[in-house]
Amino acid sequence: MKKNALLLMFILFVNVLFAQLYFPPTTGNTWETVSAQSLGWNTQRLDSLHKLLEQKNTKAFIVLKNGRIVIEHYFGSFTQDSAWYWASAGKSLAGFLTGMAQDQGILDINDSVSKYLGAGWSSCNGDKEGLITIKNQLTMTTGLDYQVPDLDCTDPSCLKYKADAGSFWYYYNAPYHLVHDVIAAASNKTFQQFTTQNLSVKTGINGLWIDHVFYSKPRAMARFGLLMLNKGVWGADTVLKSKAYYNQMTNTSQPYNQAYGYLWWLNGKSSYKLPASTLTFQGKICPPAPDGLLMALGKNDQKIYVWPERNIVVIRMGDAANGGELVPITFDTTLWNELNKLMAVEYTGINSVAIAENEINIWPNPAQKELNLTTDNPHQPLTVYLYNNNGQLVFEENYKCQIPHVKINISHFKNGMYTLRVTSSHKTMVKKLAINNH
Repeated sequence: MKKNALLLMFILFVNVLFAQLYFPPTTGNTWETVSAQSLGWNTQRLDSLHKLLEQKNTKAFIVLKNGRIVIEHYFGSFTQDSAWYWASAGKSLAGFLTGMAQDQGILDINDSVSKYLGAGWSSCNGDKEGLITIKNQLTMTTGLDYQVPDLDCTDPSCLKYKADAGSFWYYYNAPYHLVHDVIAAASNKTFQQFTTQNLSVKTGINGLWIDHVFYSKPRAMARFGLLMLNKGVWGADTVLKSKAYYNQMTNTSQPYNQAYGYLWWLNGKSSYKLPASTLTFQGKICPPAPDGLLMALGKNDQKIYVWPERNIVVIRMGDAANGGELVPITFDTTLWNELNKLMAVEYTGINSVAIAENEINIWPNPAQKELNLTTDNPHQPLTVYLYNNNGQLVFEENYKCQIPHVKINISHFKNGMYTLRVTSSHKTMVKKLAINNH
């Protein structure tokens, strides 16, 4: 008992000692660390996390707590000094830089894009083009027609009118790319020069923009996560001055996609849309992850997670974990299930936060007439969703308690491929389901 009491006192002491956010020097490789054991994390899960990351084609993985490195892994020939692309996670960086440009008074996000790019940057008529603002670019609500051969093409002939700006949400790369051009025109600098002079020098977030994609070393990505964690303040330097802009950037920005801010993804919302789709999905993007999680997500599972409630930043660089989705979310669920197990016994005050594990079995697949689900924790409520191949929700049912075996009648569903999603308070399972009733 005395040993346990001493261990608890030591953990509490470490948490108090390291509670203040730490910021590494802007140059060099110095970066303070803190051990997972001293935080009270379940260190027995470190090996399984490492194996998962390795199996899922990870190149770099870093976890910060209060700004200090808790976990830093590199895989294969990739090292601390290797550079990698952020893919669409770089959009979130551009969203931050836009706020800095507005701080300087060189632009206002409510300005028309035409003010900076001139008339005729699109093939819309003058009045319709003039309706498109920088804010529409940041929120994916430009109204431009996304049914074009190349979603990256920024030639005026590719940018066609579909509806008035602000009337719908669609994840369209080309209008976002033009944010770079807007900032360059407003600042009379290249977008790279603006980034280096205003951000890199102050924070050590060094990298290169190449064809609208940011490349950096892993620690630069972690630095940006830390900067976001502290709401745009790096140590004593307020890099992003406007608190209002930060709040707008990190909250729902328009009525069509609850899970999207200014080029940032938001967890914990009641519904969300995804790239390459006009469908709205119910629930939050990553059920096992914290509701307040901010996410910069890029193709092939480039990740920046910022968890303000716990002062935690997680970054992942690498090749695709599960295929090549534009902004992948499947791996988020797998990774957060593992992170929850790792951080399950993190001490806050004198209480510990425990997150239970819940395994779900689903069979048969392909299914005919009836689908079975079993859980080894019948006291854990489950919600089952079934989406057809068009992304439409065709079945939803809550199973509250004392149901170790669920049977679902699927005899009335048409043959084809469906997406099955089963969620509990701590875990989600998403898988493809084939239904063949004949």
